[in-house]
Amino acid sequence: MRRGVRLALDWGKARIGVAACDPEGILAHPVETVPAGPAALPRIAALVAEYEPLEVLLGLPRTLAGTESFAAASIRQAAGELAQALPGVRLRLVDERLSTVTASRRLSSAGRNTRRQRSVIDQAAAVAILEAALDHERSTGLPPGEAYSAASTEPEEDDH
Repeated sequence: MRRGVRLALDWGKARIGVAACDPEGILAHPVETVPAGPAALPRIAALVAEYEPLEVLLGLPRTLAGTESFAAASIRQAAGELAQALPGVRLRLVDERLSTVTASRRLSSAGRNTRRQRSVIDQAAAVAILEAALDHERSTGLPPGEAYSAASTEPEEDDH
């Protein structure tokens, strides 16, 4: 398991949930919800400067069958914008299947009703994305998802 903080983003049309983990990759926790729009990239860049992550993980929507969903194209576009805004920062696209469902169930079981969930659901989804990525790396020894490069809209080949 690589050592270092990771930031995870659950990128939505209205809000972007942000989560982080400790340098050992043991505990994922919510950070904040960033409103989508013109101020989003500067705020995410500020969080990257604050947390100095090993990498930023961006949730990539997939269908239950594992193919990219319709929304994946907008996430790949957001990845390109992120890569340009964060030069030198590793960016990985990771499967986010069921992250919002998982987050909603966790919040409901913690006593949050649907109305109160709205303010934190995106953060909880980012935590679910990050936990899945950390579990993948722990079990396989490989970084999660696919590396993304600003030089291309296509994923990079990993060295594994």
